[in-house]
Amino acid sequence: MGALESMRVLDMTQYEAGTSCTQALGFMGATVTKIERPGTGDPGRGVARGTDNAPYFLNWNSNKRSIALDLQSERGRDLLLEMVPHYDVFVENYGPGVIEKLDIGYDVMSSINPGIIYARLKGFGLSGPYSDYKSYDMIAQAAGGAFSVTGEADGPPMRPGYCVGDSGTGMQLAFAITSAFVHKLETGKGQEIEISMQEALTYYMRTPIANRSNWGKEVVPRSGNRAVVPTDLFPCKPFGPNDWVYIMVQTSRMWDTFCAVLDRHDFLTDPRWQDVEGRRENGDSLYAEVSKWTSQRTKKEVMSELGAAGVPCSAVLDTVDLFNDPHLLERDFIKTVPHPTEGDLTLLGFAPRMSEHEIEFKAAPLLGQHTSEVLQEDLGMNQDEVENLLSDGVVAEPPGDLADIPRGAPNPSSV
Repeated sequence: MGALESMRVLDMTQYEAGTSCTQALGFMGATVTKIERPGTGDPGRGVARGTDNAPYFLNWNSNKRSIALDLQSERGRDLLLEMVPHYDVFVENYGPGVIEKLDIGYDVMSSINPGIIYARLKGFGLSGPYSDYKSYDMIAQAAGGAFSVTGEADGPPMRPGYCVGDSGTGMQLAFAITSAFVHKLETGKGQEIEISMQEALTYYMRTPIANRSNWGKEVVPRSGNRAVVPTDLFPCKPFGPNDWVYIMVQTSRMWDTFCAVLDRHDFLTDPRWQDVEGRRENGDSLYAEVSKWTSQRTKKEVMSELGAAGVPCSAVLDTVDLFNDPHLLERDFIKTVPHPTEGDLTLLGFAPRMSEHEIEFKAAPLLGQHTSEVLQEDLGMNQDEVENLLSDGVVAEPPGDLADIPRGAPNPSSV
């Protein structure tokens, strides 16, 4: 039983920013019903592979039902609005103007269900000079400042490798929705929520801004991987592209311990490195000495020796390492989830662990996998009524024998 078991969500999101939000709500137990276009579905289904179940889609749409519904048709739009009273939350992240053209805005839905929580995720929000601009993850990261602080000091701004512009916004929206749901349980009132990807990204800029910007009066410079050596990235054997380790020495005690682990007590007395300022000014020479030690070890060996001694340190885990990391495996974070057409999927888990609630992990749905189920359960339709909608093209289900797969996502795995 999930913590949000009583929450019901209509999910009209696509790609990643919105889908990460609704997937998180699904992990927490909410019933999430994804509204998709017949024939194509969420365009994220075809990212990089051109099929209905690309890995991109499968990674961001766990724990959801899918109904394929043609909102371009009058009957399809009417069906969506008939579903609204049965749900607590509606979430969308379509491009500027799409929701308005479909005439399914907050004013329409709240007139049907005054308790609806209507959440909108936009690149630049619903107002302001950029509000009509389209956005993706990297656009949000550029607009939110992340590019400006990423990269080497003498190089250009650099794109961060992860998608915090999308999923970082999605997580903030999930928190806002959950807060609004608590308010609804207390008062019965719904509300409209708007979140801008640009503004959400600035939340993750607070530390670099606090450290160097003088309250927004100065540009924070890029510094690459180095802070003050030995806080830096160091090479390890066998010197592959990700055979590196990152070490952070933040206190005098950590510095003493670090020198002891390396058996380099001379570091403590060498006038070049005795204090922080000396290590800042003479970082290159100290880096060369530390690199000699790390280069004789693998990244996991360095992590083990320093970590066990109390010096913060991590091997640079790549995308293969993550799925084979003994720590993550022992904590049952790597999940194997069966999918009706793709076989067993190996997925990363969901980080929160709750003592009173079990988090289930279910495979992303096929396009329209739950169309009949949703129409029958939510709207009380009989099979003949569903068949008529299918024959008219208003709704759709998976083709052939795939339409007969179990309605619930198969064999959930617990996080």
